[in-house]
Formats: sequence, C-alpha cells, structure tokens
Amino acid sequence: MLISRTPVRASFCGGGTDLAVFYEQSPHGGAVTSMAMARYLYVTVNPRFDEQIRVSYSKMELVDSLDNVQHDLVREAMKSTGVTHGVEITTIADIPSRGTGLGSSSADTVGLLNALHSRGSTNESNPASRRGLSNRNRNTCATDW
Repeated sequence: MLISRTPVRASFCGGGTDLAVFYEQSPHGGAVTSMAMARYLYVTVNPRFDEQIRVSYSKMELVDSLDNVQHDLVREAMKSTGVTHGVEITTIADIPSRGTGLGSSSADTVGLLNALHSRGSTNESNPASRRGLSNRNRNTCATDW
C-alpha cells in the first residue's frame, strides 16, 4: 500500500492572480503569497485482487473501466501515470474537502500523482506490477499479489 501525505495551504494575498485571465492581462504577471499548513490530505493506493477500480472519497465508486471513473482528478491522474485497472484509491483529509479555500483539489492532485508515480517499474511476471504497483511498495503483511 502506498500512502501519500500532502499539506494544504492558506493564501494571504493575491488569490486569483495566478489565473491566466489575470496574469496574461497584467504587465507584472501574478503573485500569490501562500503557506503550507500542518493539515494534510492523504491518498492511499493499493492493488486489488481483481481488475476493477475502486475510488473512495466523499463518494465510493467501483467500476470496470477507467473511462467510467467519475472523479475527474483520479481518472486523469490514472491516465497520466498508466495505472488503468486493478487498483483501490482512497482520499482522506484533515479538513473539509469543498469550499475551504485551502487548496484541497491541488493537494489531491499532487498526492494522487505522487502515489501513482511511486508505484515503481512494471514487471509483467509480477501480478502487482501488472497493476502498476511494485513489490517494494506493497504492504508486507498482505498476501503475495
């Protein structure tokens, strides 16, 4: 099992100036002052014993195809990293996930990509590797995937 922990952030000033609609119109570009907080968003990635994809966040999805994953960030991160099936992904946060202004979507994206990229190289003779998770990253207490 892979666990990624990503800090959320608080912005003090300049929020929105990092958006293209602003910095492309301004001769000085954009500037945002932010800081990371001691509050985190956690992403776990674990191989499944079948080919389905299970995604758990404020909702739970269990699908047979990557294209059927409704969570946009999860689906696109999986496509980007080549993890296409046989995986369980969960996200949990120390803060509410919507409307706080603490960058939970950004932290979710960073955590997802970190965990999915950390899966290691693939080895077709290893079932865990075929799912995109290497032996070095699996939970040592689990059965041999």
